[in-house]
Parts: sequence; C-alpha cells; structure tokens
Amino acid sequence: MEDIKTSFSKWKYAHYFTLVEHKDKNIIFKCKLCVSGSKVQSTAINSNSNLLKHLQKLHASTNQAPSAKQQRLDFNRTVSQGQINKAIARYIVENMQPVSTVESPAFRQLISMITCSGGTQQMGRKTFSSYLDKEYSKMESELKTTFEGLDYIAITADIWSVHNKSFLGMTAHWINTATFQHQKAALACKRIKGRHTYDVIAAEIDHIHSLYGLSTKVTATVTDNGSNFVKAFQMYQPESLSDDDDDDDEEDEEVTFTNVADVLDTSTEEGIVLPPHLRCASHTLNLISCSDVDKWLLSNPGTKGIYRSATAKCTALWSKASRSTLASELVGDLVGKKLLVLWSKAIEIPMTDLSTISNCLELKCIGEREFQFLREYCAIMKPLTVALDILQGEENCYYGTLLPTIEVLMSKLLEIKEGLNIATGLPDAIVQAIKTRFASVLESNDAILAAVTLPMFKLRWLRDQRKKEMVKGMLAAEFHKLIPRPGSVQQAAKMPVSPTTPDSSSYNVQDFFCFEEADDTFSTVETEVMTYLRTAETGMEILKQFPTIKEISLKKNAATPSSAPVERLFSLGSLVLKHLLLFQINKHTFVNKKICLLKKNNG
Repeated sequence: MEDIKTSFSKWKYAHYFTLVEHKDKNIIFKCKLCVSGSKVQSTAINSNSNLLKHLQKLHASTNQAPSAKQQRLDFNRTVSQGQINKAIARYIVENMQPVSTVESPAFRQLISMITCSGGTQQMGRKTFSSYLDKEYSKMESELKTTFEGLDYIAITADIWSVHNKSFLGMTAHWINTATFQHQKAALACKRIKGRHTYDVIAAEIDHIHSLYGLSTKVTATVTDNGSNFVKAFQMYQPESLSDDDDDDDEEDEEVTFTNVADVLDTSTEEGIVLPPHLRCASHTLNLISCSDVDKWLLSNPGTKGIYRSATAKCTALWSKASRSTLASELVGDLVGKKLLVLWSKAIEIPMTDLSTISNCLELKCIGEREFQFLREYCAIMKPLTVALDILQGEENCYYGTLLPTIEVLMSKLLEIKEGLNIATGLPDAIVQAIKTRFASVLESNDAILAAVTLPMFKLRWLRDQRKKEMVKGMLAAEFHKLIPRPGSVQQAAKMPVSPTTPDSSSYNVQDFFCFEEADDTFSTVETEVMTYLRTAETGMEILKQFPTIKEISLKKNAATPSSAPVERLFSLGSLVLKHLLLFQINKHTFVNKKICLLKKNNG
C-alpha cells in the first residue's frame, strides 16, 4: 500500500485525490474538488486515465486540468468556405495573432491544403477585418437575444490597471434552464479614464446594463472588497431596498454623516439603479489567509519567533534555489524536484535532506521545531486552499455553494486542533476571522435559500436541528411569495374587472367576505417542501419535479461566489496589451534603425 501511495504521489495531479482503499488491481480515490465530498473514482494500479478524465470533465475550469487530446488534422475532409473563415477567425482571436497573419505566405499555403468545395478563397487583411467586425456584431446580437429569454442574470465586475491604463471588466452568468449548467459571457473590457470614483463606476455599470437590456434582470453583482465598488452599490441601491435595510437596522446602526456635495452629485445621476452587491468570497478568504493569519502569528508570543525564523529560512532557501543555477541543480539532484512553492515543498523533503541542502548552500538549517511548525501551518492552511479552489469555479459553482463551503471549512479547521502542538490557537483565530468577515453572508436569507435549493446540499450542511427547522420555514415562506393566494394582488390582477360600481345594489356581500383556504395552501406548500428535502437524489435534474423550488434556485444561484471570472477575462487582456507593447517596441526599433541608416548614408 505504501508503494502505491509513493508512486501515485509523483503524478502531476495527485494532490486533487485522496486514496480510500485498494481492491485487487484497482484503487479507489476520493476527489477533493467535488463539493459533495462523496465522489469516488476507481482506476487501475498502472493507469490514471479515469482520474484524468474526471478532472477534464468536471473540473477543467477549477484546477487547470489538461485538455483532451487534440484531434488529428484530416486534409481529405471537405469543408465549406464559411467553416474555414470561422476557423481562421478563432485561431487569430484566441491566440492573439495579428490580423496580418492571413497574408503570411506560410499561413496561406497551410490554408490552401484544406479541401473546400468550390476551391479555397483566401482573405486579405482588410477583408478579414471586415469579417471580424460582422462576426462580432452577429455575436453581440445573438447574446442580446439570449438575454431576452432569461429572467435571472448575475454580473461580476472589476477594474484592472496596467501600463498606466485602466479597464472595467464585466461578465454575465446565468443557469441554463434545460441543463442547469452555469453559462457565461464577457460583456465588457472597457477603457476607463480619470479617477475610479464610485459615481464613475456606477454610471459605467448602468450603461452596460442598459446596452444589453439587463437593468431589470440582474439579481446581483459580485466584486472585490474595493471601497469604490462598495460605495457605488451603497449609493445607487433601489429606494425600496434601502428603506427595508433602514427598518431592519434602525436600532443597531450608528448615526452616519453624509457629505452634502456627494448627495447633490448623485441627485444629478437620475435613473442609475444598481442591483444588490455581493463581495467576492475568494478575495475575502485570501484576506483571512494572508492578513488575519499573519497578524495572529506575529501577535502571539508562542508563534511570533518561530514564525519569523522559519519564514526567513524558507525564503532564503527558495531564493537561492530559484536564482542560482548551481543551487537549483543541487536541490534537483538531492530531492528530485524543484522548490516551486515556498513552504509546502519544504515539508515534503526529509529533515536530513533539508539540512544537507542548507549546508551545501551555506544557509542556516531549519530546526526540528521550525519544521514541525511548518507542517502544522500547512495542515491548517490546506482546507483554506481547497475552499478557494471550490469557490473560484464557474461551470458547476453556484452561489449556494458558498455557505456549505464556509461551514465545512470551519468544521475542518476545528478538527485539526487536536493534533497541534505549536500553532494550537490558529484554527480558532481563523474560524473567528471567517465569522467576522462573512458575518453578513452567514445571516443572509438569499445565501441560505441558494444553498438549500441546490439538491447536492439541501439541509445536509446544517448540523443544528433548530437551524434546519428555521431554514425549512424560510423556504416555505419564499415558496408562498411565488404562489398567488385567493384575494391577493397577483390573483386580482388576473381577474376581469366587474362593470358594477362600488355603490351598486347588485353587489354581493358574500364576495366581500372571501377567505382563502389557508389549510389547503399550507398543506400543499409543506408537502412539496418536505418531499423535496427528503429526496435522496443530489443531481440538479431533480428540480424539474419541483417547479417552484426550481424557480427559487434559478434566481438565488445565478451568481458565482467570487469575481474570479472577470479576473480571468483580464488575463486575456494582458495578452492583448503585451502584443500591443511589443508592436510599439518593434516599431520604435525600426524607426531608430531607419534614422541610423539615413545618417550613415548622408555621411
């Protein structure tokens, strides 16, 4: 069994799986990235193909699993000219190639080898640019048509600054009502000039909402914890939502003073209304893992010294091994791996080898107590890293994933306390930081309803029976909001208007005293809610049997827990700017060379 563990640990993606048991020629593994925690995979002793397929199929966006094998190029297959044009456009756009590529002789020769009915027609740079503009307009029109058929859409937004330029990025997310898969689209990567004040941000977001017809469909916008974004959503909330918040917090909130100039400025921005605001859970967790943890370790007398010394020695070792070729070769010869990660790789190396490496590199050796501290620190931080991977997903990571992830994270941190000798109080400090920073989320009705309407969670993530009963009542109350009651405004709007006047003698008194059958309605709601909660199935397809719960789930789970999607959009933006910068550098070099040649020819 130990030999199997050793050989499997050398696999590139082994850290995403936990060995469960060994059966004959097969090994059973549990996937750490599956949110349910119960997903197991079986694979042969000498093959990891099943595990690799699982990563590619379910976690491609979460863990950067390798893509499937590239299809072989078949030049004997006949394709249409439209297919060739689309393939060329995809190649140019996705690989950030210059438009002039289509006029490259080598590229034209490659395209001419593709068999096309009627002969392959090559596009020039201007023709291809016009084709790209038409395809973009077509794609934008199709996206607007898609949005028209949706009821609930969520947005992620962020501002990115690079090379003295700033850009506002926005992505849209919604749940496909047929497949229940999260779908996404990039809305904007727009240049922002001037200061990034809250009113500028609000105006730009509102403009993009109006451009795509999303003003009344956005359920929430996810951003980081930047003060300008937070203030923008605070200042431009709907009056009804602001009034409700004031009523709820009337006794608890302190008196706040508002700048009169700000009020006058916002009054001129008539018509700007922003949706509810959600703070990025990944950004908040990252603040906890960096800022709060570092603050606790340095303020605690029992960990302050050892934390500083262990960090300094690891930093020195990693710096020497990454900057010196000889040092890197020495580490590779001794342990067979590179120190790519500062602490996690250090604890995987035996103490004797660490001492040998430190002596050869003329560095201070890591002591046994420091090594023990590093092991405890990594063990404590591991659940945080797994939670971050889960919350940064897109396709299968709904907003309802947030609360169960937080609850499980806090439970796992408290379980680690038993085996600690040095950082004994760190798990409690992290749990307290989570409760503080996620206080509004832990008590959010929307977050709770989003979790309970995901079949994979329901009430299983709650351990307190009283909390479970409260959530059941909350779901039933939300259920009632979507069911028109007899005599309600919703039902009255559907009934024909009577031609009689209020003082008509033909008015039937019995119509005035019309009471709803409360018992029957309550029984129907209770039955459907209880039936849903008792079902053993965890797939999203089960929601088709419960239309009202499906409606709640589509609305509450449209958002993603983090703003990672818009950050991935900016990663593409960096490639664009990189190509533009290289173009400018090459152009500048060419001009300088031309000037030098002119000077030389002129004597």
